[in-house]
Amino acid sequence: MNFIPAFIRRRIEHRPNLLKIVDNIGWLFFDKILRMGVGLIVGVWIARYLGPEQFGLLSFATAFVGLFGATAGLAHQGIVVRDIVRDPSSKEETLGTAAMLQFIGGLIAYGLILGTIFWLRHDDVLAKGLVAIIGSMMLFDASKVVVYWFESQVLSKYTVWPQNSSFLVFAAIKIGLILNNAPLIAFAWATMAEAMVVAILLGVMLEVRGPRLHHLSFTLGRAKSLLKDSWPLLLSSIAIVIYMRIDQIMLGQMVGDKAVGIYSAAVRVSEVWYFIPMMIVASVFPRLTEYHAKDKITYELILQKFFRLLNIITVSFGILIFLISEITIVVLFGEDYLESINVLKILGWIGFFVGIGLVRSKYLILEGFQVYQAVFLVAGASVNIMLNFFWIPLYEEIGAAWATFVAYFFIVFIGPLFFPSLRHLRSIVYKSMAVWPKRSSV
Repeated sequence: MNFIPAFIRRRIEHRPNLLKIVDNIGWLFFDKILRMGVGLIVGVWIARYLGPEQFGLLSFATAFVGLFGATAGLAHQGIVVRDIVRDPSSKEETLGTAAMLQFIGGLIAYGLILGTIFWLRHDDVLAKGLVAIIGSMMLFDASKVVVYWFESQVLSKYTVWPQNSSFLVFAAIKIGLILNNAPLIAFAWATMAEAMVVAILLGVMLEVRGPRLHHLSFTLGRAKSLLKDSWPLLLSSIAIVIYMRIDQIMLGQMVGDKAVGIYSAAVRVSEVWYFIPMMIVASVFPRLTEYHAKDKITYELILQKFFRLLNIITVSFGILIFLISEITIVVLFGEDYLESINVLKILGWIGFFVGIGLVRSKYLILEGFQVYQAVFLVAGASVNIMLNFFWIPLYEEIGAAWATFVAYFFIVFIGPLFFPSLRHLRSIVYKSMAVWPKRSSV
């Protein structure tokens, strides 16, 4: 399947790297559009079927698992992709070691998930059951290295096929559950089963189109190297999940599951388009890595244009979401979720910070500044938790939304001010935000 129109292909066919990037973005776009469309329909249907309270409990369980799931990423995606691009001859060692680290991380994460939920909600049998089932997805975390491999080769189509096949099958299963008046716990089992099937299919795809599974190897030296480079990004990932999901968990504990349902409906709409900046960043990163090694001038020029492109995209979506928030919530979720409208008007602008953060995280990996990212992300997560403690009792869902907004602003614009080494990066970011940009001097 070729996603590039003929007239575009003719203009860039003499630039094979660009052609490969555009084709890869096309595959990712197809993947995310499908997931966005079908996923939104099925997700909204589930929300309507369950109602705000049960949907809130399911969202609480998913957010709770996600909060601890970040600890499973002992081999960070960006580091693994970077190392494969830089040293293709060691790909089997890198992938095998990363897979083992991911599996160990998944076991640790699942243990933390079970221990914490049994302590936090010891009398809530349903909540414990939901979290235990959904949390078992952590045991399949090693399969993520397949995605890392194909991303490093700018060949994401080989992960799109298995993931989408499984996604469509289980979307149909979830619809069947709704039509048969299935209980809430059944949706958790479906979510876990989908993760298991995806892991199996990804393993088959690597065996067929990538390094053979029996050629992958684990070495202690490689593990130490991956852990050394990944731990600051692991802290960053944990911090990111905290300030993206801690609001739902704190709402559930401080207000109730219905508040989580109201808030989660707005979150689902506000994040539905995040795949656009994510797929662009994933497709361009391998080439950005190459330019960083051999042509710093071109590298910085591309980086500034990269920031500017994502700024335009994210601000445009922020305006659109603000304008259509009311009709979107009413049409999709119904009158039971009217309180989600004002939450969505706030959360819709967070995409701007997400776009900058995605590109900046890749810059920090290439420059060896991962520890900086970890420090101000942890600080931002702390800001979010602190503000939630003050604002959720007073303003409930609206307070949680503003706490998240302020935390993102702190991470993107305030945190980097404390690090002189990031002065050049700040300059690139500010130039990319200029309304009437001058021709870049970099």
